[in-house]
Amino acid sequence: MPPFAVTRCMVSRLALIAAALIPLGCGQSPDPAAAPPSETQRQQPRQVRLVPAAEEVVDRRVSATGTLAADEQVVLGTKVAGRIGELLVDLGSRVRRDQTVARLDPTDAQLRVDQAVAALQQARARLGLPPEGTDDRVDPEHTSLVRQARAVLDEARLTRARTERLWKQELIAQAQVDTAVSSLAVAEARYQDAIEEVRTRQAVLLQRRSELELARQQRADTVVTSPIEGAVSERRASVGEYLAAGAPVVTLVKLHPLRLRLAVPERDATAVRVGQPVVVTVEGVAGEHRGRVARISPAISEQNRTLMVEAEVPNEGAALRPGAFAKADIVLAGDLRVVTVPAAAIVTFAGVEKVLTVDKGRAVEVRVTTGRRLGNRVEIVTGIAAGTPVVGQPGNLTGGQPAAVQP
Repeated sequence: MPPFAVTRCMVSRLALIAAALIPLGCGQSPDPAAAPPSETQRQQPRQVRLVPAAEEVVDRRVSATGTLAADEQVVLGTKVAGRIGELLVDLGSRVRRDQTVARLDPTDAQLRVDQAVAALQQARARLGLPPEGTDDRVDPEHTSLVRQARAVLDEARLTRARTERLWKQELIAQAQVDTAVSSLAVAEARYQDAIEEVRTRQAVLLQRRSELELARQQRADTVVTSPIEGAVSERRASVGEYLAAGAPVVTLVKLHPLRLRLAVPERDATAVRVGQPVVVTVEGVAGEHRGRVARISPAISEQNRTLMVEAEVPNEGAALRPGAFAKADIVLAGDLRVVTVPAAAIVTFAGVEKVLTVDKGRAVEVRVTTGRRLGNRVEIVTGIAAGTPVVGQPGNLTGGQPAAVQP
């Protein structure tokens, strides 16, 4: 064996002997019965306070989900064709009823009004009325056309009477009498024609008056106003754009009240009535909003076996928005008894809800099913009964861990 190998072996043996002699040199002796303390022996009991599960009387409710919708939605368009001169609103603008939303260029409409005014004045003049004025009543007998025909008729009647007297005296021939009779018939026809002509002119006057009112209405229609109180949800035209009659300008939605459409399960449909209170919560909007059931569908949907219910939800402050997803509880009665615990007593892990109790100095987990949240307490649907003591604030306490109950 090489010398360096013998030396290394001797050094290793001397190190082992020294390690064995060190405890003896310090006055200590090994205790083969000694063992390291376990995890449970090292862990101190957790101080916890127990709170009994309470029984409370709450409202009997039917829960459903739905969508908020505007009570009215209007696609506001133009009644006449024209080019947009002004657009006074934009996306999100709040509007009042009868507020001006847009204006079309009124030049063409004003020209049509002037034309109708001139035609009306002409029609009044043909009836002997002053061009300006609003009274279109006229007596046909006082018009120049009828007075002229009346004069011719009176003359024809006198001529016939004279010719008949002369013919009876055998001073004129029968032919002259026949001529007078024919002239009288022509005069009577002309008189009747004059009266009909005056009546025709009166009808034309009424037509010209209607055309003027129509032209003025078209001029007024160049101003587009809001028929409801709400807000602009979509702007669909721009200044300078030429629009045909009926073309959309903006879309308006009525924000107060809102209409909540709910799909109520068939098993709860029989208990829903018009007028029942509805408690609405919307994600992202603080607090609860209350409304009432306004309309109930007469039929149950065959596809999903639900009943469509509509509720009206006040929205004066415009905190809610149409199209938002909402959760609602329809309050049926106020005599439902439920078991509740503090919200802090619920422990949720991996989607499993549970509470903790203490049994024989150790924490015990009890799986529960929760229902509604009632302020700072939570309804327990299944899992524990009223009076069961639960840990009020478990924190990171887990099942099996030692726990000491504080008085």
